[in-house]
Amino acid sequence: MALKEEVNYTNFPTSEQLEKAILKTKYKQKYIKVLCSTLYSIIVVAAIAVLIATLVLPVLQIQGNSMEPTLNDEEIVVLVKTPKLSRGQLCCFSYQNKLLIKRVIGVPGDSITIDEEGYVYVNDVLLEEPYIIDRALGECDITFPVHVTDNHYFLLGDNRSTSIDSRSTVVGLVDDEQVVGEIFFRIWPLNRFGSIDYQNNQNT
Repeated sequence: MALKEEVNYTNFPTSEQLEKAILKTKYKQKYIKVLCSTLYSIIVVAAIAVLIATLVLPVLQIQGNSMEPTLNDEEIVVLVKTPKLSRGQLCCFSYQNKLLIKRVIGVPGDSITIDEEGYVYVNDVLLEEPYIIDRALGECDITFPVHVTDNHYFLLGDNRSTSIDSRSTVVGLVDDEQVVGEIFFRIWPLNRFGSIDYQNNQNT
């Protein structure tokens, strides 16, 4: 007579345990995928930075919020040397062994006035500034109008409340010899990768 083999079902996982195990596996797979994607992004950015550096185009990391919302803290941008700056361009210049980034408001021959509400006038014409969020007179201890002399520029940060720029005698007009170059491209973060729109902050 054949013996019946007893089967103990108590060692089998329950449906709830199986569901938890499946979710845990899916989470691990998702985590690995995100990690790989992040590492890939870092490698791509590093490769681009090395390539740009090889082509002798200076690469800078933004520090501070004086150029928000156009440029944000810790973003990485590329400079290009230019013989002449124009109004609206973003300019990198040296100041007390530091590199600062501001926007060109006045070029040689211009007359600049800023009223108490922060409205900027160039040659008595109100300057349209779609790239700023809040107007402010900010850190200002100079007398207007300011006449921009030869080989100098009047520069302002886009975040007028916090920026220290040509409104202060500490910085004043920036000499052409201080200019390092023009900001023209952003390489980090990747979701803001691309050329910088000087006239509109919506794409920056």
